[in-house]
Amino acid sequence: MKRNRVISLLLCAVFFLQICTCDDLVCAAKDTKQQTMTIGMVGDVLLHDRVNASGKKSDGTYQYDHLFANVKKQIESYDLAIVNQEVILGGSKLGLSGYPAFNGAQEVGDSLVKSGFDVVLHATNHALDKGKKGALACLDFWKKKHPEISVVGLHESEEEQNQITVCERNGIKVAILNYTYGTNGIPTPKDMPYLVNRLNKKQIKSDVKKAKKLADFVILAPHWGTEYTLKQTKEQENWAKFFLECGVDLVIGTHPHVIEPVKWLKDDNGHRMLTYYSIGNFINATSGTGKGVANRMVGAIAEVTLKRTKDGKVVIDQYGVKPVVSHIGKKSSNITTYFLSDYTKELAKENQIRKQDSTFSLEYCKDLCKKVFGDLY
Repeated sequence: MKRNRVISLLLCAVFFLQICTCDDLVCAAKDTKQQTMTIGMVGDVLLHDRVNASGKKSDGTYQYDHLFANVKKQIESYDLAIVNQEVILGGSKLGLSGYPAFNGAQEVGDSLVKSGFDVVLHATNHALDKGKKGALACLDFWKKKHPEISVVGLHESEEEQNQITVCERNGIKVAILNYTYGTNGIPTPKDMPYLVNRLNKKQIKSDVKKAKKLADFVILAPHWGTEYTLKQTKEQENWAKFFLECGVDLVIGTHPHVIEPVKWLKDDNGHRMLTYYSIGNFINATSGTGKGVANRMVGAIAEVTLKRTKDGKVVIDQYGVKPVVSHIGKKSSNITTYFLSDYTKELAKENQIRKQDSTFSLEYCKDLCKKVFGDLY
């Protein structure tokens, strides 16, 4: 009898140990499972007159889903999708306008949200094209219509400007900062000096310091450089070095309206920072003419995958570019964006930009990407 009881107790103990061992293994698997995050950022959504007009319907309303229809699935696939909204979305009540003083329909914002974007950057040289009234109308739209969207670079109060935007996906926290070199000579309203983020070393240093305490990884999106140049300027390089010194992890630049190189920078302490100097236009219908205008039709999505290493740090695991082409069809409603990988010779021949720069072609777009991005393309 005693023997049977001992055997029973031993069997129970073995069973208990097996359960504990299995639970421990499950916990260990959860603890060691690698955290990752995919990020995609697109360049300038530049609303020239033809782009504005492309969304007007026969009943007088506006809708712009067509601009992003061919890339929507890819945008939705990123854990975090970021867009540089180049021009203010002050709405049709203020009067839609193109170059040089832009104002876009707020329905563009609706289409951006439908397309899967999570973060909208507004610190650009066109942020004050419609003055304080336009900027506040834009902010009001985002806050009331799409409060789930993170708007960076434009603020209603000093308190808002001092807040750091942090997005969390899959257990990874990413801080996003956005600044512009200027606002086309239009001064910031005296009663709202915090309205637009400027490239200011004191503010940036302070913001990055706060961001590093709140997040695992810091992205800085500067609106910088010289328009239509295919290579970064010395000024961009100097700013990039400053960002590196501050501890930024990833820089994705906009403003030149053409693509520029992607470079790694490293400081004396071994900290590395990846810099996309410019990812060009995401959508545009420039009225410019002559050689080189074709360059404005080629942009790229900056694609970055982050991972958390065994020591807890979040680093860049993979990165690349996914080139896009702004397409202007024969009808105004045919303005849209294609991936270069999906673009065809037939579409290139149809693109109305050929009337402004006859050198535009499918091969031209591919050669430009090879020239600027090298092996990354």
